[in-house]
Amino acid sequence: MKAEEAETIAIRALAFIASDPEALNGFLRMTGIAPETLAPRAGDPEILGGVLDFLLGNESRLLAFSESEGLDPRLPAAARRALPGADIGDEWSGA
Repeated sequence: MKAEEAETIAIRALAFIASDPEALNGFLRMTGIAPETLAPRAGDPEILGGVLDFLLGNESRLLAFSESEGLDPRLPAAARRALPGADIGDEWSGA
């Protein structure tokens, strides 16, 4: 997967997470990002990698996101591998 496609998936995931205050608070706690710095850095590939890490860390959230976006649930993991800081094995790839 190309980086720009991965970034698009991650931005969609960020919008999904942001639509749920509980999930957004969990993401902010996990990453240590302050709410006021999230929007200006939302396109940063490292932030987007963190978004996908958060999404992949909760199967029910991952499946809900995938269903809401009409995506194969394996695509977020493929997107994660295309972004900086990826440390994800094949367990999410369907391989």
